[in-house]
Amino acid sequence: MAASPEKLFAYLDGLGIAHSTVEHPPLFTVEDGRAWHGRIPGLHCKNLFLKGRDGKLWLVLMPGDKRAMLGLLEKRLRCARLSFGKPELMMEVMGLTPGSVTPFGLMNDGERALTVIADTDLLAAELVNFHPLHNGASTTLRSADLMRFIRSLGFEPLALNCGEGPV
Repeated sequence: MAASPEKLFAYLDGLGIAHSTVEHPPLFTVEDGRAWHGRIPGLHCKNLFLKGRDGKLWLVLMPGDKRAMLGLLEKRLRCARLSFGKPELMMEVMGLTPGSVTPFGLMNDGERALTVIADTDLLAAELVNFHPLHNGASTTLRSADLMRFIRSLGFEPLALNCGEGPV
């Protein structure tokens, strides 16, 4: 059974991680959320659920206004032919639907199938925003606490510059 926002918030509280959540209409893209950027402090982020030709799965976390460069990522990761993972695979691995991809979905990856990539600009931001397992809200927390959350689940994020920005 996939984690719920309530389970996520309880988990964050258990780790002593401060967080705040703002509800808003469902947002499917960074562009959809631009009207909310002034109302929610911190870096607004996007997440890419990617699959390599070899079947390896990647979750890329990066600033929403930065252009992802898949060719650059392929070279840096030594991974051939990255493409976006199919919605069915995303649901199977992360318990999420398109438009709701978030690092919080790592709670549902019991097999630890994903490798997490954190963009260096995201890591440099004080506050970051991600959907809390659905796209009808945004949760703000410190980027250092996001990394602590991810590590607490057994993942070790790789820090990489994932592209160029702004879009």
